[in-house]
Parts: sequence; structure tokens; C-alpha cells
Amino acid sequence: MRVLLIGANGYLGRFVADRLLADPAVQLTALGRGDDADVRFDLASGSPGALTRFLDAVHPGVVINCAGATRGGARELTRHNTVAVATVCEALRRSGCGARLVQIGCGAEYGPSQPGSSTAEDAVPRPGGPYGVSKLAATELVLGSGLDAVVLRVFSPAGPGTPAGSPLGRLAEAMRRAMQSGDGELKLTGLGAQRDFVDVRDVARAVHAASLSAAQGVINIGSGRAVRLRDAAAVLARVAGYGGALHELDGPPGPLRTTIGHPRADSDHASHVGHGSHPGHAAPAAYPYPDGCGSWQQADVRTARDRLGWRPRINLEESLGDIWMEAACRI
Repeated sequence: MRVLLIGANGYLGRFVADRLLADPAVQLTALGRGDDADVRFDLASGSPGALTRFLDAVHPGVVINCAGATRGGARELTRHNTVAVATVCEALRRSGCGARLVQIGCGAEYGPSQPGSSTAEDAVPRPGGPYGVSKLAATELVLGSGLDAVVLRVFSPAGPGTPAGSPLGRLAEAMRRAMQSGDGELKLTGLGAQRDFVDVRDVARAVHAASLSAAQGVINIGSGRAVRLRDAAAVLARVAGYGGALHELDGPPGPLRTTIGHPRADSDHASHVGHGSHPGHAAPAAYPYPDGCGSWQQADVRTARDRLGWRPRINLEESLGDIWMEAACRI
């Protein structure tokens, strides 16, 4: 099976590439903006015609799109998350390869949900920010393309490679600094949000399964369990061996407070992270986890089980252990 992987150097893409390379039946070609891609191509600025010519030459059976931007203004997010996907869909429509498309979406497309509820694929999406809007627009383009396509809505990926700017990444970095300086207490804000964390290696398994299946439409990929960030912090402290006190502070962050939920306000681009690090400046105190999803998000993952034969295998403690190992090695 010839697979064209777009965004192989991103957070999710790296693990998808590893998973596919471990399958002897897969012949993998990586397309991206970096020098180490097999083929250099920028989806946000390249033409559908140029991509069509490449597809006709390589003739893949499956195209997997893990690329996208997680930070930046609405214009940048639209270019990298929506226009880029329009280019992929149009190129596939023009090409004679007949490839199946596996598009990586995200839980931020749904927006806020009722605390205690599980969000299924038939929920009406109401994204609460430009990132979720740009990803939802991409999903609608894929679903309306007439292609053999599936969209995996990945909730909050965690595990090795978690970006330092994501909530879990910032939490690990704050704990590393506290341990390094001998601080007996760690003061944090933004720990009230509850998110559905799923290990990035389990996500890669889901992508592999989707590429081999005939499933179409939208499929949620998550753990099926919402976890409060303060509980994740307690687990991380145990994994790290941090014996100090964790103090959650309410209100806007002050000089002594480490804010977990707020990403940097820069506009750097990265291949798709899913969510966890999202665009925008500091969010209001009421929604300190700035993905536009409010205080609660939990996936209904029965469709992934029924249509892909997929279940999450790696628990959050193992994911946090890997995040901590990387943070502890950071100089």
C-alpha cells in the first residue's frame, strides 16, 4: 500500500510515520515544507494542479493529512488549516489515483459541551475560537468533497513529544523548574478545565486503522474520559517525585503564578498538534484552557470501536511519565 503522509514532522505526524514504517506492507512517502520531506510542498501556497501532478506520479492508495497550524491569527489559521485542505481535496478530485483521504480533525471543532456529557459525532459543532472554526471548515470541505474520506476528530493528545506550549507541557516545565530551584510549593492557575486526553501513540494506531478501513465520515478519537487538569498535575507530581505542595490560585495570573492554560501569544506555526496548544492571547479567567471548549470536554468513542476496531491502550499516567521524562532532560 502506497501512503502519502502530509505533515510527517509534526507532533502527530511523527508518530503516524513511525507506525506506518513499522508496517512492512506500507510504502511511505512524506510531503511537507521541511528539507527532510521526501517531497517539498507547501499546501497553503501551492496549487492544486501541482499537487495533482505529484499524485498522478506517485499514485498513492491513501493520503493522510496531519499538517496544520495550531497558533496564529484567523488569517493564518485559515490558510494552513482550511485552504490547505481545500488544495488536497481539489488535487485528489483531479487526480486519477483514486486515493482514500484520512484527514486529522480535532475536538475543538465541537466547542463547549455540557459538563458530564460525552460528545458523539452527531453533535452540532459550535467551535468557540478561530482554531476550531478553521478545522471545522476543513472537515466540511472533506465531507462535501465526494472523496473516499474519513475525518478523525482527535481530542487532547498527550505523551512523548507534547509541545512545551501546551497545558500539559507547561505543567511539566513548571514542575521541573520548581524541583530544580528547590521550591516547596508550586502555585498554578487554570487547573479547573477537564479534557479528554489520548496518547499520541494511540492516535497513530487510529490513523493506521482508518487508512486500512472503509469507514467514512467523522470518527472521534479520545480516551472517553474527561480528566481535570489539577488531577493530571497531581499524577505528574507523583510520577516526577515532586514532594512539594500544589496550590491552585483563582483569578488572573499574578507575578508568582504559573499559568498552565495559556499558550504563548506568538504566531509561530507547527504541524498539527491536535489541541492542547491553541492560538490566541491570554484567555479570560473563566476559560483558562484556550481551545474555545469551555470547562469540559469528553469524547464518545464508540464509533471508533465499532468502525475501526480501535480502543485506547495507553493510560494517562504513562503519557504523563513520558512528558515528564522529556521535561526533566531539558536544559
